[in-house]
Amino acid sequence: MSCLRPLQRSLHTLFFIAACAVSTGAIGQIQLKTTAAAGSSSVVTPHVRAELVAQAPDGVGPGKPLWLGLSITHQPEWHTYWKNPGDSGLPTQLEWQLPAGIDAGEVAWPVPKKIPLGNLANYGYEGTVLLPVPMTVSPAFNPGPLAKEATFQLKASWLVCRQECIPEEGSFTLQLPLRGTTALHAAAFDAAAAAHPRDLPALGGSSAQVEGDAVLLRVAGLPPALQGQTLEVFPETTGVVETAATPTQQWDGAVWTARLPLSPQRSDGPVPMPVVLAHGGQGWRAELPVPGGWPAVAALKGMSPALEAALKANAANAAAPAAPAAATPAPLGTWLAALAGALLGGLILNLMPCVFPVLAIKVVGFARHAQNQRAHRIGGLAYTAGVVLSFLLLGALMLGLRSAGEAVGWGFQLQSPAVVASLAALFTLIGLNLAGVFEFGRMLPSSLAGLQARHPVLDAFLTGVLAVAVASPCTAPFMGASLGLTATLPAGQALSIFAALGLGLALPYLLASWLPAFARALPRPGAWMDTLRRLLAFPMFATVVWLVWVLGQQSGINGAAALLALLVALSMAVWALTLRGATRAVLAPLSIAACAWLVWLWGPKIIELESAPMAAASAPSGVAGVTSWQPWRPGLADELVTQGRPVFVDYTAAWCVTCQYNKNTTLASAAVLQDFATKNVALLRADWTRRDPAITAALAQLGRSGVPVYVLHAPGKAPVVFSEILGESELRAAMSAL
Repeated sequence: MSCLRPLQRSLHTLFFIAACAVSTGAIGQIQLKTTAAAGSSSVVTPHVRAELVAQAPDGVGPGKPLWLGLSITHQPEWHTYWKNPGDSGLPTQLEWQLPAGIDAGEVAWPVPKKIPLGNLANYGYEGTVLLPVPMTVSPAFNPGPLAKEATFQLKASWLVCRQECIPEEGSFTLQLPLRGTTALHAAAFDAAAAAHPRDLPALGGSSAQVEGDAVLLRVAGLPPALQGQTLEVFPETTGVVETAATPTQQWDGAVWTARLPLSPQRSDGPVPMPVVLAHGGQGWRAELPVPGGWPAVAALKGMSPALEAALKANAANAAAPAAPAAATPAPLGTWLAALAGALLGGLILNLMPCVFPVLAIKVVGFARHAQNQRAHRIGGLAYTAGVVLSFLLLGALMLGLRSAGEAVGWGFQLQSPAVVASLAALFTLIGLNLAGVFEFGRMLPSSLAGLQARHPVLDAFLTGVLAVAVASPCTAPFMGASLGLTATLPAGQALSIFAALGLGLALPYLLASWLPAFARALPRPGAWMDTLRRLLAFPMFATVVWLVWVLGQQSGINGAAALLALLVALSMAVWALTLRGATRAVLAPLSIAACAWLVWLWGPKIIELESAPMAAASAPSGVAGVTSWQPWRPGLADELVTQGRPVFVDYTAAWCVTCQYNKNTTLASAAVLQDFATKNVALLRADWTRRDPAITAALAQLGRSGVPVYVLHAPGKAPVVFSEILGESELRAAMSAL
């Protein structure tokens, strides 16, 4: 029986690692909406991925070439702006915080593209663009003889638009080695340099002549290969010409001429007039003299009143949380049905794979109290209290974040890489303890080693808390509708649903602890308990494998590899603490120091969110004619239904075990895939692995608060929402009715 005490103490001691990570990681994740976490070189929003990158082929030092730049990857149909945004918009702004002795130059703007908007037009960028900035490292730069890196910080703001415009910003930090080579993004910097307009010499044949309501441009000195070609024109000064107008142009020998209508709202007359001409992705810049000057203009204007009002409204909406809708108490029948659904969902939650390891550990503990009915019952009550109170606290946090305007749902803490990594470390330690690598009783002071024996009730309570922590990624049948209803209920009714959910999760153990017949049926304590304890280490390690895979979906392969390395270092540190004598005195401090150093070095990489993939998912294999899975976006399902196609939407997440089970069973069935192909069903996948307010809002419209959710849309029919455990027969029956 003594073998179980370290196990129980491990739950007591280690749970707080996960608890602290849940509270801090979730908040940090929420702040990723428009800004990067401290120390991060990238930021991901629903519309762009922005990253601070560098080019320092000879390291960082006086006289050595150094470029930094902001790389912006836009979601399809979204764009940001050039230095002259055109009829609307704002250029991207960069504010640098640099080491002493390093100065930033001007942005080397690549050639933009013209983006028509009805009878207006903008100048900007789509796809991926790099805005490079040259850095001058003067002899005053003196980082010190022991310094190995230089730290660069940037605060950037940009306006990203499609039909609507969203102001966004990000804070970035990048550390560069002083003596090493930084050239990972050399190709991007080379492409940006090639796209930067080259200055043309000032020649006598070049001018900008005002003629009535237009300006006649004459540019000499262009490359001979351009003669006869149609060029794009980008004035660098805002509001001088009509941006949307197509210039009439021709070649007069080697001189290019074009006539551009003046803007009726012209508020500037630049002398000289800077323009960029472009062809085939290359550009040439000329500063044209203005003989005769410009006619008088109206008073200087800012942005258009419509754009100014739109930006103020967007900024207000981004800064201030939306006012929550007034909560209306549910009718008694609806509320009781929600409570029953939550209770039943909590019961079924015990069967979910993510709950199994902790539940199995508690079942082993039955044998210890088999002959002590009073201790057995008190332990059951304490476990139940831990589960129910944890659900209430988690529900209160969720409801509080929602009332503050944050888009969160069930399992939101698993959207934070910090929480996932912390849980992986927690389960690694528990697995090592179960496998017999170490015993807490030999590593902790005597005052702590006997904690479980002195406080068995507290130990059972904390085990219940841990059960909730590992159950949060799962959504069992009947849970979805009940949790979705909490968003519209007053706090009292909403929290009662969370309490019913916790009671359902704890009910099997509670009943077992109060039924003497169950305790009498257990085998007597003996060697089998130690064998079972070591066997339970393997589900723990399997859970670690799953958590590392989840982190890989969030932070990429490099983040997952860094976490694996940290887990190895953590295991070595724990093993070193089990040694004795001089060996422990040498190896333990070294291994702990190495583990701490790796956390400092690789921790930011682990919690850094990788940009969400923009490409469509691959097509299912093995079935002819099956369409590929497409990434979900707001409104896409309605568009496809309007075109007459049925649509199946899979709301999923990598950290959701139930989602992965359904994906590899029902959604991988050849019969189901063939039905999709026969009915020409469009397949959309809404990936909620990373925090996505749009997906959260879509789930709320369906009356759901977490994943998985499966919806079949069909023209002229109400959407069909399926059970969380997706059955092949129910899905095929729904498709046969199309």
